[in-house]
Amino acid sequence: MAEPPPQGGGAGDPAPGARSVPPAPAVAEAALIAYSSRAGRYVVLATVLGAGMALLDSTVVNIALPVIGKDFHASLAGLQWIATSYLLTLSGLLLLGGSLGDRFGRRRVFVVGVAWFAAASALCGLAPDEAVLIGARALQGVGGALLTPGSLAIIQSVFVAKDRGRAIGAWTGLSGVASAVGPFLGGWLIAAVSWRLIFFINLPIALVVVAIATRHVPDTRDPDAPRHLDLEGGSLVTLGLVGTIYALIEGPGSGWGSPPVLAALLLGVACLTGFIVVELRHPHPLVPLQLFSSRAFSATNVVTFLVYGALGGGLFLLPVQLEQVAGYSPLAAGASLLPLTAMMLLLAARFGALSSRIGPRLQMSVGPVIAGAGLIALVHLGAGGDYVTEVLPSMLLFGLGMSLTVAPLTATVLAATPARYTGIASAVNNDVARLASLVAVAVLPAVAGLEGDAYLHPARFSRGFHLAMVLSGVLCAAGGLVSALTITNPPRAAPAGAAGARGEAGAGASA
Repeated sequence: MAEPPPQGGGAGDPAPGARSVPPAPAVAEAALIAYSSRAGRYVVLATVLGAGMALLDSTVVNIALPVIGKDFHASLAGLQWIATSYLLTLSGLLLLGGSLGDRFGRRRVFVVGVAWFAAASALCGLAPDEAVLIGARALQGVGGALLTPGSLAIIQSVFVAKDRGRAIGAWTGLSGVASAVGPFLGGWLIAAVSWRLIFFINLPIALVVVAIATRHVPDTRDPDAPRHLDLEGGSLVTLGLVGTIYALIEGPGSGWGSPPVLAALLLGVACLTGFIVVELRHPHPLVPLQLFSSRAFSATNVVTFLVYGALGGGLFLLPVQLEQVAGYSPLAAGASLLPLTAMMLLLAARFGALSSRIGPRLQMSVGPVIAGAGLIALVHLGAGGDYVTEVLPSMLLFGLGMSLTVAPLTATVLAATPARYTGIASAVNNDVARLASLVAVAVLPAVAGLEGDAYLHPARFSRGFHLAMVLSGVLCAAGGLVSALTITNPPRAAPAGAAGARGEAGAGASA
């Protein structure tokens, strides 16, 4: 699946999973690193390669799904599990991974995550059957949950204050390149050798990251991090997601009343309910639920769920349509998604600057509608689909809409919370985006009438795909409607002369 650059990736944005963004680093200023130094370049290289490895893997797997399905004679539900087992553990443990880094050392947890991810990748590449691959993908998600928060948190904690924005900008741009080239590289590896190589390629990257990080990256931690981690919350949310997603994927085929499906659904609901209870009572919860008392924070996360659900669900099915129905090779299918990510890399920062001038409401209202139109336009994609007329216009529309939306959405989430919660607010929003993809991949195929071996029957799959694109487009556009109804622009600062002329009354109104 082609993914946009990570949310919260702009200069000054907090690391996913960070518990807070302290006003001062956890180490003495004299011990911090300059961006232009040799040590600074090593830190950027290690964190970019680590985050890029996880991003690359997440973007290439969907391109490989049709080939993997044929090799293992997997059903569509099997393909859903290959995609979602990774997202399940990543989403469930991401916030806990950030807390572990703050508590035990960000470099230490980052290195453990990279090594874990590499070992799980090797198991994926060696998997003899569908079940082993699904389990190995779940283990990959655990590694991703350990390394992903740490990569950006390391940069925030080891660079001198004046260089942090530059370092984070480099991290964002270079990580975005990994996301952009992933589908193309994955398609080439599948065509040239085997789908197994998309997992084995992580091994040399991981060796380089571990070697650089252990030798050149300082280890930092948050001295104020709680001694007692919210392990109960992390366990409950992960089990809750596993049970719920199992029921959503298996229910349409096995029947909603079948004992395994019913038991999984009940377990999932009970664990997610228990998670809320634990978070309300825990002295240091993974998710401070008081964040959702902010109307802007809650509304923006609803928009995130709708937009990223459309993205995840739509782009899970698109490579299958391209390869199984339109007759594209894996390489051509991967290359066809490049305009989407390229547009986001080129335009997101510019639209972010525009949003800071005019406020987020217009872009967050219009952007999802344009992106939704891009998804709906894919109803024209069929057998022998012409790229220039049937795929490229949709990718351009979708890329434009997402570029308009992402930066103001992230900025609104951060602005809606007190400064001490900026890091966790960003982490929650990142996790909501992943959860949205997880739920969409589990639910959308069944709602569109796609199950069993539907992906092996082009005409049948194409009908379901077209309905799924309409549903995804409507879901995405609904994000724009929610924005129009709930998001407000912050009051503009008055010119200095005008403020002085108005006096105290004017200043009070401005506040």
